[in-house]
Amino acid sequence: MSDLTHLDEQGQARMVEVGGKEATRRVAVARGEVSMRPETLELILGGKVPKGEVFGAARIAGIMAAKKTPDLIPLCHPLMLTGVDVVFRPDREQGKVEIEATVRLTGQTGVEMEALTAVSVAALTIYDMCKAVDREMVIGAVRLVHKSGGKSGTFERAGEKDWEVV
Repeated sequence: MSDLTHLDEQGQARMVEVGGKEATRRVAVARGEVSMRPETLELILGGKVPKGEVFGAARIAGIMAAKKTPDLIPLCHPLMLTGVDVVFRPDREQGKVEIEATVRLTGQTGVEMEALTAVSVAALTIYDMCKAVDREMVIGAVRLVHKSGGKSGTFERAGEKDWEVV
């Protein structure tokens, strides 16, 4: 009935069977950003946000979110992640914080959704911690920038550059 892998012959949603796939080393990197007023970014960098240390809380939230992805996104497989890193790059010139999450495992399915979820929840945590001082923040540009492993091979988003992290 459909070429879509998440639908059965009757068009009903299903979790794709990955048991027959070869376990390979898989890595996914996602990025996103939170735009804000320059004063808000200075509060974050100065450790003066009333709710506490923003990047530490957002990092932990992103890691936890990667681990909870199958609880949040229908049809995602529960995975034994071997590593999750969430890093931040403040950009004073543009008044934003860029976020990058890298997720790794050796397994039968990829970790793109885990990386994207980590970035999204880290961004939401930054918003939550800073909303008392800046309700005009904007979360955006959440995207996959790298994926490797598995049958489909490597994906690299054109135009993405490596960057130094805080």
